[in-house]
Amino acid sequence: MSDDNDNRKPRADAEDDTVQAFLRQYAPFDEMSEEHLAYLTERLQERRYGVGDQVGPQDGKPAQSLCIIRSGRVTGARVEEGRRLVADSEMFAGECFPVGELLSGRSLRRAFEAVEQTVCLELPRKDFQHLLRDSDPFHAFCTRRLSHTLDRLLEEADKAGLKGLGGGDTSLDIQLGERLRREPVSCAPDSSIRDALQAMADAHVGSMVVVDQAGSPVGVFTLNDLLRRVALPETRLDQAIRTVMSTKPVTLRSTAFAFEAAMVMAQNRIHHVCVVDEGRLRGVISERDLFSLQRVGLVTLTRTIKRAGTVDALVPLQADIHALVGQMIDQGIKVSQIMQMITLLNDHICERVIELCLQDNDDDLADVNFCWLAFGSEGRREQTLKTDQDNGILFDVPEGGSADQIRHRLLPMADRINQALDRCGYPLCTGNIMAGNPECCLSREEWEQRFRRWIEQGTPEHLLKAAIFFDFRVIYGPDEDAEAMRRTLFEYTRRNSRFRQQMAANALKNRPPLGIIRDFVTRSHGEQRNVIDLKINGVTPFVDAARIFSLAHGLPATNTVDRLRQGAEAGALSDGDVEAWVIAYHYIQVLRTRQHQKQGLAGEELTNHVAPNQLNELDRKILKEAFREARKLQSKLTSDYQL
Repeated sequence: MSDDNDNRKPRADAEDDTVQAFLRQYAPFDEMSEEHLAYLTERLQERRYGVGDQVGPQDGKPAQSLCIIRSGRVTGARVEEGRRLVADSEMFAGECFPVGELLSGRSLRRAFEAVEQTVCLELPRKDFQHLLRDSDPFHAFCTRRLSHTLDRLLEEADKAGLKGLGGGDTSLDIQLGERLRREPVSCAPDSSIRDALQAMADAHVGSMVVVDQAGSPVGVFTLNDLLRRVALPETRLDQAIRTVMSTKPVTLRSTAFAFEAAMVMAQNRIHHVCVVDEGRLRGVISERDLFSLQRVGLVTLTRTIKRAGTVDALVPLQADIHALVGQMIDQGIKVSQIMQMITLLNDHICERVIELCLQDNDDDLADVNFCWLAFGSEGRREQTLKTDQDNGILFDVPEGGSADQIRHRLLPMADRINQALDRCGYPLCTGNIMAGNPECCLSREEWEQRFRRWIEQGTPEHLLKAAIFFDFRVIYGPDEDAEAMRRTLFEYTRRNSRFRQQMAANALKNRPPLGIIRDFVTRSHGEQRNVIDLKINGVTPFVDAARIFSLAHGLPATNTVDRLRQGAEAGALSDGDVEAWVIAYHYIQVLRTRQHQKQGLAGEELTNHVAPNQLNELDRKILKEAFREARKLQSKLTSDYQL
């Protein structure tokens, strides 16, 4: 790159109009006042870069200026231990960088390079700070942009703990096609077992895909099949592989994401998934490919849960779940995916506890049609490491019978399940929202009568209960009655706008803890002082608002993010607002998950409390912006219900 004085040049006043016309094409400059745009234009310096030149601030140093690309193209890449990694972002005319570093004041961990002849307009940091204070559109853009880069910032921070461990990309956010490392090892159905085993040994793999003449997988042969179907029954090795293979292999397209493969493996308790495009085998993805650094395997843990012969065998597995979550945090896996995996494992433990308790139950309940319901965060699939029980039972009343008779038979078993779950690390609900409580063990008619009473009367107690019980899903048993009950619930709430308005008013009582003078409003009394409750003050505003939108528009999802996105699909919410709300919500969940993991490693009680003054500057800024997004979401409720 040529000398700084050669490639930097001030603009003549005559050029200002041209620059302003250019800036007016892009956010946030199209919303800035004439005064602030003129201030910006007067202080911009034009700088030219050739192909391969490093653009703007140097990595490892604090950012000193905002770069606005006027023409050309710039790529950005992370820098670790002085080594520039593969570029992972590309920017064009009208885009700005590095906003996050200018806001936080931290050193740059990225390198920017011109990949074609590029012209940038650069604004010194002191002038950037001035505009940040004086121009609301500029401030909103910079902080909102920070929200939209949360995922990358958080992944980078989380992955910092992996330095020196190797293993490559551990993210579950890439497509399976990018994970394929080698040609699949396959054979024809009529191949002998001996030939298949020899091919596996030569290729140093633990599985063989059996494909037909068209190249489509028809079976999989694994080491487990070798043990159960060949070694133990002493099957002759000259028999065809089709006689001992596992049929109907699980397949995904190469465009599916690694996270989808992880969930499919855990749900089906398998270690391999075939990658198939247009009917032809492209490769095989194993659990090891997805979690190369894990000491505790997701599928292995799932199988251990399903094979547990007693409740006592399940009790130690809570420590394994904590270890697995810690590994996922270290690998930079998204908090939304971590919560889904925690929920999946909790579901498996709950299912196994129910199965074991039914086996040991004195009363044979085979003639009773019931399902086990989860409420609250488990019902929304949003569980973290800190969770308690919120559950109930929905049962059928046979012709000629009564609800009281069925309830009398179910309650002893339900209480044993609640106690067993408590032993497994899921504390009893202090509010007694548990299936062993007669008030939570109801027929469909009784549940619907209760929901209808809450909606029609709308007392403060009813609103509180609705916030818990309306987020239900089935963990064990048939789900037809539960889904029919959900449709009835939607019909009740659709017809009763007064109740939805009451729910909205109740939700608005819980305001995000943003201060006017101070950044945050923290607790000033009690044992926990100078802290914020990330669940009540941070997560709950998003959860409550999403539930109200769901009820108002009949959205079937129970998960908060799914509800918001379905609201956008239904035209009730804007795509841009929803994406900002989702990122803000996820960031608060990230802080909760980190906090729980840190407390667990220290042997402390898990809490949702965080002290803002103990967060670093960047986290405080992001948390403040996340709370601002919560306020914007609540403003939408205020507008919709005229509160």
